Amino acid sequence: MNLITIDDPQDPRVAAYLDIRERDLVGRHGRFVAEGKVVLDLLLTAGRFAAESAFILENRLAGLEGVLRQAPADFPIYVAKSEVMDRIAGFHMHRGILAIGVRSAPRPAEVLLETLPASALVVVLVGISNHDNMGSIFRNAAAFGADAVLLDPTCCDPLYRKAIRVSVGAALKVPFAPFGDTMSLIATLARLGFSQFALSPRGETDIRAAERSPRLALYLGTEGEGLPETVLNRLRTVRIAWPRVSTA
Repeated sequence: MNLITIDDPQDPRVAAYLDIRERDLVGRHGRFVAEGKVVLDLLLTAGRFAAESAFILENRLAGLEGVLRQAPADFPIYVAKSEVMDRIAGFHMHRGILAIGVRSAPRPAEVLLETLPASALVVVLVGISNHDNMGSIFRNAAAFGADAVLLDPTCCDPLYRKAIRVSVGAALKVPFAPFGDTMSLIATLARLGFSQFALSPRGETDIRAAERSPRLALYLGTEGEGLPETVLNRLRTVRIAWPRVSTA
């Protein structure tokens, strides 16, 4: 492994890790931060995004050898003591495992949809602006075998550090793509043979009873307000009914 000890918080080789929370707000110019052992493992193995370097707390290195050996031999692995890492990051890094990933050019939703198999599950997100919710959606999308997640322009970034962390790395392996106009996407999905359901507590049918084609698109809206009425009026609405519990 290409281990590089960092003793100086101003070392230019770790400039990408400086003031992480501030960089979360102002952007990283085509890069993102992956945090934690599972997320690092997925960044190195999923193959969807390139990994640029890793930054590891000295006392965490031994437990990461199996993960880090999956990286190329020349992959920079910066190692520092706790006080140095904290000064670089700008706060206490109790996990002590960071990496920098490189964003790829986003594929439009229409291009991604053309690559999907005859039986496919797509999750369409409208107005998901909370990074915790975004991460949770990606984690569930991975658990249920979704083939793609599509995001409207008002959604937050799935590659924001917190969203990746909450997704437990699922944002690094589930394909996603942006789309512009929801009504145009509905027409495109209909042309491609997708059944399209809008999830709402007021849904007309329990999702488990809804008839569907092998291709399915599920629309999710923001917490609280839910999907816009224009979407609810255009699509079949479904709900997740609570099971009846006998009190006898």
